[in-house]
Amino acid sequence: MTTLTASPAQGNAPLAVSYKLLLSLYAIIPLCMILQLTDSYAFGGALLQFLPSSPSHFIIFQLLFGTPHILASGILITTNKEYFTFYQKKILFMTLALMLFFSIASQVLSYYVLYIMVASWTVYHVLKQQHGVGRGIYQLPGWAFYLLLWLSIGAGISVYMGIFLKNTLTVQQAEWVKQAAGGLIICLLLCTFWCQRYVKTRFGCLFMWSNSLLIITSFYFYAQQYYFLAILIPRLVHDATAYVFYVTHDVNKHAGHPQNFLYRWAAKIKLNVFIVLPLLSFALTFLLQRYGDQWVDALTQFFFGMEIRQAVTVGLIGYFSLMHYYTEAFTWKYGSPYRKYIRFKP
Repeated sequence: MTTLTASPAQGNAPLAVSYKLLLSLYAIIPLCMILQLTDSYAFGGALLQFLPSSPSHFIIFQLLFGTPHILASGILITTNKEYFTFYQKKILFMTLALMLFFSIASQVLSYYVLYIMVASWTVYHVLKQQHGVGRGIYQLPGWAFYLLLWLSIGAGISVYMGIFLKNTLTVQQAEWVKQAAGGLIICLLLCTFWCQRYVKTRFGCLFMWSNSLLIITSFYFYAQQYYFLAILIPRLVHDATAYVFYVTHDVNKHAGHPQNFLYRWAAKIKLNVFIVLPLLSFALTFLLQRYGDQWVDALTQFFFGMEIRQAVTVGLIGYFSLMHYYTEAFTWKYGSPYRKYIRFKP
């Protein structure tokens, strides 16, 4: 999601995005800090022994975070005919580009190089969204905004690599990654203090610090080996922020006057417009994660006598994820048809 600044009501947009609501999502940071400190000092790390090394190891986490908001983004752009028509050339171009890239890259690049490339794009997407939303609030000079953004991205990538590649790194390599992350975190901390002078409001300052703490606390949990919490914090804030925009958009566009088949069906069964997109995206996530690979494997075995492993959970969902990173970079810009249905509370 690109930079989103406050704007007056556009078109039919009675429901406004609340910056206070967006800021409240960052409450996960102090809650996780309290949880970790309580576990460390009161329970001797009992929770740490229970938590997996990554949130993705919990099936419930996979069903709640990541994939649902990615599918919601895809549903939004494909079920509204005017949006798909408006962006179809870009979607086709990127689909062909991804097919060409991975068909070549899989032959010449190692799995770990591809993994690092995709992971880096993931971190960039997550943090660009949060800082993009915040930019209109703290209104930093351009150089200061991009300084904080890229320090956050650099530190975030280092933390991500340290967590998800820890079993493949040597002891020395793991230490280098941790030191690189730590150095970037110190720079981020100092620069956030420095940039305070350019923020005119207390609320803007609080939002800026919340975005910096998103990565600073992730590094802290990474260093303390609470890997689950290190990934949970940015993931939850990012996904929930995205849903705030998606649901606000759909309420403003479809409430009382459904404009696509999805919301016309929902109106017939009297399904509240607020829950249509979340309900559908979570249901699709469950079906794809739980049964997708089995269904595709059964079909390919029946028709072609061959087995295709993880065609859905890696192939299809991977494609949706990369397309999500790509399309979210422009679908919320000024001039986009999406923006007719988005406004902000001052």
